[in-house]
This record gives sequence, C-alpha cells and structure tokens, in this order.
Amino acid sequence: MSTASAHVLDLFAGPGGWSQGLRALGVRDIGLEIDAAACATRWAAGHLTIRTDVAAYPTAPLAGKVAGLIGSAPCQPFSAAGLGAGHDDMDLCHQALDDLARGRDTRHLLRARCSDPRSLLVAEPLRYALDLHPQWVALEEVPAALPLFRHTAALLRAAGYSTWAGILNAADYGVPQTRRRAFLMASRHHTVTPPEATHARTAEPESLFGPGRLPWVSMADALGWGATDRTAPTVTAGGGKSGGAEPFPTAARNALLAEQERGAWALRNGNQPNATVRGIHEPAPTVAFGHNSARITWTRSPETPESVRITVAEAAALQSFPPGYPFQGTKTKQFEQVGNAVPPLLATTVLTSVLTPTALEVAA
Repeated sequence: MSTASAHVLDLFAGPGGWSQGLRALGVRDIGLEIDAAACATRWAAGHLTIRTDVAAYPTAPLAGKVAGLIGSAPCQPFSAAGLGAGHDDMDLCHQALDDLARGRDTRHLLRARCSDPRSLLVAEPLRYALDLHPQWVALEEVPAALPLFRHTAALLRAAGYSTWAGILNAADYGVPQTRRRAFLMASRHHTVTPPEATHARTAEPESLFGPGRLPWVSMADALGWGATDRTAPTVTAGGGKSGGAEPFPTAARNALLAEQERGAWALRNGNQPNATVRGIHEPAPTVAFGHNSARITWTRSPETPESVRITVAEAAALQSFPPGYPFQGTKTKQFEQVGNAVPPLLATTVLTSVLTPTALEVAA
C-alpha cells in the first residue's frame, strides 16, 4: 500500500470527534456520514466528507486505498438514553458478524427482522475491515455493545490482527467527563494494548515506575471557572429551533448569578429524583443529548428548581472539542452532534495506542 494512495476511512463520522483526534496527530481522514447537519459541521471544520449511507456504500472502489479504519456506529439502539431495541436484536447482530466472516452477506435479511434496523450497523466496520484489509482499526460504542466488539475482535484475530476490546473512562485520559465507552483496537503490525491512564480520581505521586497520574479534569477547569472566577455561564433558556438566544427570566438569572458567586454551581443530568448531579469541581457525567436533551442543566443545588440549560459551547468543551468548533444545524441538531461524538482528546489517546510510526507515515 503506497503512501500516495492510503487513507483513513471514518465510518459514521459524525461532526468530527475521531477526525479532531487524528488532526492532533497530523493525519486526515475521509468521513462517511449520512446526517446533513453533521456533514455541514465536518465541512465547516475542514474535514473531508462524503455524505452517504455507510451500509449501502460499496467497498470495491476503496480496495487497496485504506490504511486505517475508524467506526462509531449509531449508539441509540444500545444506549440507556435510547429505546434499547438493540438488546432485543443482539443475536441477529452476532449472526451478521459470523455470516460476514464466512463470506455471506445476510445483512438485508437480518435487518428486516430487527426491532431497530440501526442495530445491524454495528456489523458494518467488520464488513469494511474484511473487504479492505486496513493496517489498523479503531471502533467505539456504548458499553452495552461490548459483547459485539469482543465477537468482532475474535473474528479480526482470525484474520490476522492483534486486538483489544474493553471499556475506557474518558476522565482517565484528561477529558472533563466520566464518559464510559466500549472500544475495539486492532493492528496487523504490532501487539495492541489499551492506553495507559494519565489521570485518576485522586492524584497519584511519582514513583520508581514513573510519573504519577494527574487528578481528573473538572468542569471548572475545562470551562475556565476558577475558584475565584465569578464569570457566570451563559444564562439563556436554550433558544428556539433556529438557535437564537432567549433570555432566562430575570429573577432566576439573578438568583443563579448570586449562587455562582458562592461556588454552588452543579450540572444536573435529568429531572428525576435520581438524576446525576455533579459539582463544578468534578468532571461532568456523560454528556448525551437524546430526546431528553433539555434536561441537562446548570443548577444552584439539587434541591432548587431554578436551572439553566447548558450551552452547545459548554457541552462541546466538556467533550474536549476546541473552542469555536463550528457545529452546524439547529440547536437540537448541534446538541445531538456533541453528545454522539467521540471526545477528540480520548480519540487521540486511543489512536496513539493503535498506530505505529510507520502507520502514521502511511496515513498522513
């Protein structure tokens, strides 16, 4: 595979979480993505993109041209925030993986039997890997899909790859969010191991074995809200469908500003009694914006009703996107893109583990 023809292919590319991770390594990818708003975001950010259905895109024209393969299939069928139909479809997904490994493409038959047709998209990375033989593979999904990743890893090992599949916590790698996700890494050229954590809940001192881990990065650190910083977050009701600003009621705004001065801000994920609440000097809980996206809010304390919806820019910072990242579409679509993306900082860490210097040279 020549350096002139080899590319990194990003399946279900979204707004560019993996792409930003690669950019930090001096590598560009070509993203396949069907959502118009996510494509617009990628184009605005300068990421090469083809708007297409990953499941329908032919692999034959890509033969001999793909050095690396990335994939984050839609997580809704398997996520707690979704309807969970993927759990009912798990056996069909396993069958799709086995059939592809045997050279039989039964996706169209199995898709018709799925409770959620999107469930079967988790098999697409294996189809591309078996057809294109990339040097390396990196996949991400919600933890519930880990059995499918372990199955995929076994099939890739049979095809000559070293593999690792397991759960990583984004906070352990400097992302200001305790986001747990399943990852699969595979390489044809070196033994793959999970990335070593750089951060921990509590800082660890230096030892004979090397430097200790840093403390988890807090929301206050990520957003620039220091202990003496009295700059309040943007206080709006989230705007309308067009994304325009909509001032929060004055009484609530004043109350929130007063409490922020006393350092009482917290991020609340949900409006139920058992909703996750984190203080600003902790990492955020998982930032996910499904059908309950308006329920992720800044609040004075768990007991008070006044709250302010988190902004797109704040959510993006908690996902480790750079400031000013050009999310496109309606406010709802922007939140959706932020929540579905792989945190770029975590993507860089995972890609550094799976890539060798030679692979980086080929992909650059």
